[in-house]
Amino acid sequence: MSTTVANRCPRCGNDNRIDSYVCAFCGKRLRIEKIESFSIFKRIEDEWTNPVPWYILILWLFIKPNEAFWNINHKRKSSPGYKILLFNSLIYGLMGLALFSHVNVQNINPLGFISFFYNFAVFLAFFGFGFAFYAIFGFVLIWLFTKGANVAVDFSERIESRFGGKEEEGVKYREAEMSPFSIYKGGTLNQQQAFKFKMMFSAFAPLLIITPIQIIIILVGLPNIVIPNLFVFNSDLFLPIFNSPTWTVLHLIEGLTIAIWVPILISLAIRELSNSSTIRVLLSSLGVGVVVAILFYFLRPTFML
Repeated sequence: MSTTVANRCPRCGNDNRIDSYVCAFCGKRLRIEKIESFSIFKRIEDEWTNPVPWYILILWLFIKPNEAFWNINHKRKSSPGYKILLFNSLIYGLMGLALFSHVNVQNINPLGFISFFYNFAVFLAFFGFGFAFYAIFGFVLIWLFTKGANVAVDFSERIESRFGGKEEEGVKYREAEMSPFSIYKGGTLNQQQAFKFKMMFSAFAPLLIITPIQIIIILVGLPNIVIPNLFVFNSDLFLPIFNSPTWTVLHLIEGLTIAIWVPILISLAIRELSNSSTIRVLLSSLGVGVVVAILFYFLRPTFML
């Protein structure tokens, strides 16, 4: 469904799509939703000038995510999303070290070189697994959130009309970016690629805090076991760790993060990308997040221990 009927901005006089919530030229809000009374959902109307450094953006994703995604949207190519993926993978490697700190191997001197290479191998293994897991899981989640947003606000259609994909509308927006009234110089209208995945990966920033919390819980909550020989593997020796009720706490934390925190940030990213309704995107994202959390976290066998 195409929605290209003019919606004239009262401040700069330029025409926008009829269903736009913010003027694409001067940034003035064309509609105000009740949910914007909450500070994290309030749309930013300031003039954008220069991109904020990536480390500041990551901090803002925790303390003022609406401003973080507003800033990211003006230069999506510089989004810290893939850096967040890398950092989450590195922290996952540390989680592996925390897990195996409860495994005492009798024939290894904890201060020797073999112990160092053993721990380094554990870190690399968990880092590689974490990178693959977060990348695949992230892309699948973003795909699911996108499908939900398509139902709620025609997300993909709006992305195509805004950043290209339909020749007629693409030409219209390339001409529009030359408007002398636009304050988005070098920003939203000057990028014909959406960089959707790179921007939406920023919504997984909560894991940068959640995973270290899980590491502390693992260090404190899991029992210690003793293995007589590094090269003789017996799965029964690991049963005290696998059967620990600590995993219930870990899965609960992960599940709530995927069900609530990540969908809120994804909603802000989708809203900025598509210039669409906050509440409709939020409801669809929360629905997807809750379903994924139930299927992949709350239904795990270890959750019932």
